Amino acid sequence: MSSIQDIDYGTPARRSEALVTLDIDGRSVTVPEGTSVMRAAAEAGINIPKLCATDSVEPFGSCRLCMVEIEGRRGTPASCTTPVSPGMKVSTQNNRLGRLRRGVMELYISDHPLDCLTCPANGACELQDMAGAVGLRSVRYGFDGANHLKAEKDESNPYFTFDPSKCIACSRCVRACGEVQGTFALTIDGRGFDSKVSAGALESFMDSECVSCGACVQACPTATLMEKSVIAQGQGEHSIITTCAYCGVGCSFKAEMQGTTVVRMVPHKDGGANEGHSCVKGRFAWGYATHPDRRMKPMIRETIDDPWRTVSWDEAIGYAASRLRDVQARHGRRSIGGITSSRCTNEEVYVVQKMIRAAFGNNNVDTCARVCHSPTGYGLKQTFGTSAGTQDFRSVDHADVILVIGANPTDGHPVFGSRMKRRLRQGAKLIVMDPRRIDLVRSPHVAAAHHLQLRPGSNVAALNAIAHVIVTEGLANHAFMADRCDALEFARWETFIGDPRHSPEAVEQYTGVPAAEMRAAARLYATGGNAAIYYGLGVTEHSQGSTAVMGMANLAMLTGNIGRDGVGVSPLRGQNNVQGSCDMGSFPHELTGYRHVSDDGVRSLFEREWGAALDAEPGLRIPNMFDAAVPGAEGEGSFKGLFVQGEDIAQSDPNTQHVTAALRAMEIVIVQDLFLNETAAFAHVFLPGTSFLEKDGTFTNAERRINRVRPVMPSKTGKQEWQVVAELASAMGYPMHYDKASEIMDEIARLTPTFQGVSFDRLDRLGSVQWPCTDAAPEGTPIMHGDGFVRGKGRFMITEYVATPERASRWYPLILTTGRILSHYNVGAQTRRTDNVAWHPEDVLEIHSHDAEQRGIQDGDLVSLASRIGGTTLRARISDRMPQGVVYTTFHHPVTGANVVTTDNSDWATNCPEYKVTAVQVTRSNQPSDWQLRRTGAAGVAAE
Repeated sequence: MSSIQDIDYGTPARRSEALVTLDIDGRSVTVPEGTSVMRAAAEAGINIPKLCATDSVEPFGSCRLCMVEIEGRRGTPASCTTPVSPGMKVSTQNNRLGRLRRGVMELYISDHPLDCLTCPANGACELQDMAGAVGLRSVRYGFDGANHLKAEKDESNPYFTFDPSKCIACSRCVRACGEVQGTFALTIDGRGFDSKVSAGALESFMDSECVSCGACVQACPTATLMEKSVIAQGQGEHSIITTCAYCGVGCSFKAEMQGTTVVRMVPHKDGGANEGHSCVKGRFAWGYATHPDRRMKPMIRETIDDPWRTVSWDEAIGYAASRLRDVQARHGRRSIGGITSSRCTNEEVYVVQKMIRAAFGNNNVDTCARVCHSPTGYGLKQTFGTSAGTQDFRSVDHADVILVIGANPTDGHPVFGSRMKRRLRQGAKLIVMDPRRIDLVRSPHVAAAHHLQLRPGSNVAALNAIAHVIVTEGLANHAFMADRCDALEFARWETFIGDPRHSPEAVEQYTGVPAAEMRAAARLYATGGNAAIYYGLGVTEHSQGSTAVMGMANLAMLTGNIGRDGVGVSPLRGQNNVQGSCDMGSFPHELTGYRHVSDDGVRSLFEREWGAALDAEPGLRIPNMFDAAVPGAEGEGSFKGLFVQGEDIAQSDPNTQHVTAALRAMEIVIVQDLFLNETAAFAHVFLPGTSFLEKDGTFTNAERRINRVRPVMPSKTGKQEWQVVAELASAMGYPMHYDKASEIMDEIARLTPTFQGVSFDRLDRLGSVQWPCTDAAPEGTPIMHGDGFVRGKGRFMITEYVATPERASRWYPLILTTGRILSHYNVGAQTRRTDNVAWHPEDVLEIHSHDAEQRGIQDGDLVSLASRIGGTTLRARISDRMPQGVVYTTFHHPVTGANVVTTDNSDWATNCPEYKVTAVQVTRSNQPSDWQLRRTGAAGVAAE
């Protein structure tokens, strides 16, 4: 457990090698140059009263409560805005200062409701605390005359209330919205007595640009901005530090508790990834953990047309094991397999792949990273030697040029997106490569220097064009390459990339980007200083996803932008533990640490530890499993049983009808999850899972940071997920047992070189570590490839552009690309069971006004979205975010079924689906699609 209240030092910390020594109340204090007097005092344990100051935003100096006396200076300067200087002598407490502070507090209290006993902030109100700290015992001013005591509350936001009657106009919320979040949705309207906080242009919070990150609520010193959960339940009495279970940023939170009930989630100031910031999902959308839809008991059924039957754990596990053994007896050892989850802990993922390899006796294990970031693993390993990003998130603070490719950080990775925007406001230049005009292209105080609005599917052509400019215009860093890269590979690649067919002029026919704009962006990346690349699924989810990843790595090596702060190639992972699920040996050809199953030496390590003979032959990937299960397909009858951990493959994977046909054909499907999802409609065994609030383990985020996940409440199912898997393995005939999750991590560390120094004890002591964590780097490795590449010399890879086979045609003239939205996460199983649906109640199809007009479509019309393999129906939204000929939708709502439309096309190296390029037609419609009507019937069976 940790304390509820963090120490607030009043102003942000300053980093400087120069130190300053001063005297505060007779005590000698030494702090970095640039530190405020207030922070210097706080670090010495001397608390100066304050209201407008907090250490998450820059000092403002408006409340005048923090005044001090400084020898040799006139007046009483504000300690928050006064920097220290050598030999300064400061007095923070005397009779004069006391009188002045009490006078200031009287003015605040004279226009503030005196309902402290019934106020939801009672016991955690800074105004209340400061009144006590300055010794205020009476107020000379009455409530006659003008005041703000009857100002109307704004209850529009589903998660917090704005009560202006309690506002002291300190501007902390306004500054947090601008400085921390970067949305600038709040302002102070009016002057003097009429000053008041306003969302947008005197709008409600819900109608304004507010993104509900919670920064304003966290910064508020009174009950003006207050979580509705606290208003309803009261303040927490203890807190536990854990990790968010949404995106790959991996934010640390303090779960504030009343017993085993969560009152609120507060971003942890010492969180390595988020440093006290949050987004709407992590901050507020945790109610799904106790949603009535959760299934707490195991269930079984003979066929998928039968109703579910609730059973004991022993019966469910015994039934599942019996059916799995029966399938293997009739169809062979390799007829079953499993899929691990990027939403589960490292420990839970590890035991699933161990069960498949040791108990099932094969390597038919894959993970949902197959359908998102498997090209990242392949491409970065080929070029750099390791399957992970190169930087920590703090690195962006030192970037001079930021290249964002196929990612939407403000929606998909909002806490990192806020950090990136802060760096852009400080002067860094931005290049965006994306068919869609994402918010970063232009938003308050941020504008991209270049938006390369390329056609979907042309990433490789564009990356080659940028590299061509750098090589042919003499902008390459030859000193870096001579020292760090394979000379023969570079020579071969240089000849390839220098060919005129890769020039911006030549590839303009594929990318649609004007050659002059491409050349200007290339020059900026090569010559603008520290240049960093951040990319997402708009790179990997293509038929050339792996090629594009290698193309970005080529660019970083070509310009020497690797191995230090402010540079690098960083994948923005979509789910909370995508990196970890890959690290844990979830791919069919690799054991933990990305070591091939055919390596006799590596395999023998695991055989000795596990006490089981392991198959040296790689297993099936997810698409191979489906293909081998579908009747009439090649290999029919060879794959008959599947264990699915925490993934809804019937909603998330491409070509939904093919996926569901495969599931329907299997003899045994086991789903381990929180809810009866789309996949569970085809399951024979349902094993209830645990939410992140019940888990004990670790997640690994996009920057390779291993964070502790601590249970804040007991498991509502009576078991941990790893415990269920171990019992299933044992029932299959392979004994597996752990007493606690830390034992699993200890085993991982024994078997995985990059995790050698990782343990729960070390994580609890340090907060988090970034792998590799070894004897040479016992506290982790924030920046990779500093002195050399993991593979030795960096390897330039040939990246020939090959157009996707998916083409627009007369019948399917538009190109569909898909993505995510801020308020929802992945298939929406969690966020749809929270108030986040207030922002996004349904998936919509964004369509350019020209394309809509041609089809007689108006905003809000129901439209049919059809491809060569399927169709669905959803509402249209007229938008100028896409160029003509491109439409866009999300996949957060199962009723939409966006993946009914997406095809089987996939990355040539990894089979990552090509979600981002699907030829479609859009027409007006007045009814659900045939698939949606069939799904309604299947969902009814699943829910019984």
